Amino acid sequence: MPPLDLDQRLRQLQLRTRYPVEHLLTGEYRSAFKGRGLDFDEICPYYPGDEVRTIDWNVTARTGRPHIRRYIEERELIVWLVVDASASCRIAAPGRTKWDVMHELAALLTLSATQNHDRVGMILWSDQIEQILPPRQGRLHALRLLADLLAIQPRRLGSDPAPALEALLHLSRRRVLVLLLSDFLFDIDREQLGAVAFRHDLVGIAVNHPSEIDPPPCGLAAVRDAETGETLVADLGPAGRTACQGAFDARRARLRNEFTAVRADLLELDTHSDCAEELARFFRHRLRRTADETGG
Repeated sequence: MPPLDLDQRLRQLQLRTRYPVEHLLTGEYRSAFKGRGLDFDEICPYYPGDEVRTIDWNVTARTGRPHIRRYIEERELIVWLVVDASASCRIAAPGRTKWDVMHELAALLTLSATQNHDRVGMILWSDQIEQILPPRQGRLHALRLLADLLAIQPRRLGSDPAPALEALLHLSRRRVLVLLLSDFLFDIDREQLGAVAFRHDLVGIAVNHPSEIDPPPCGLAAVRDAETGETLVADLGPAGRTACQGAFDARRARLRNEFTAVRADLLELDTHSDCAEELARFFRHRLRRTADETGG
């Protein structure tokens, strides 16, 4: 069967994500990120009928009387997709690849934001910035963004989010929602991550292939690094596979610790995951946690 052209791939992506966007995700998205695009205005006394979730418990404890935080509401949220287009994310594999899943995640998030009348922008990166699309509203812009994601041919193979995150800090002066999509097969820089998380609402989405989590048993095998081109012989017998699983688990634990340390969210999934269901579950968890933290 001949490969699909860009228009066909874009239509397939729209069809695959249409139902979850219209019936599952948009309301969850709106609830999960409600209030994240608000500018602080003032602290004032609480009166019956005020939103309980806006109570400032620190001021309430100091004064002995309930106080709330008032915000100036913006008309829309700005969403940035910061997508890893390095060679490790684009490795061909049987069935769904990491790159396929990242396309689907980007479509679900972009079209949900568009349904909510938010502006969406995108930064594609390898170990440098590959492309920047400034945030705009509307379905035509959303489709242009997804088409560019499908068509990207990165100039470099490596993966380093530092240039993209630094550019984001210059591009977005006010608070935005940052969705960082990657396989995170590199050492994350806490200082750089913290700078983004301090100014913005940062969510990491880590995508991996099951063979990276649980390598297939095949004894000695030649393994090529997609980004450096280096080839080495790996022992994928019982002991070697256990060592690989331990190394992957340790890397994932470090990644979770880094996101927790900067008070950012992290969603982990693999190529067998139902992207829409995983996002909906994540949004619901985030909403419950926010309600618990604010007493709402």
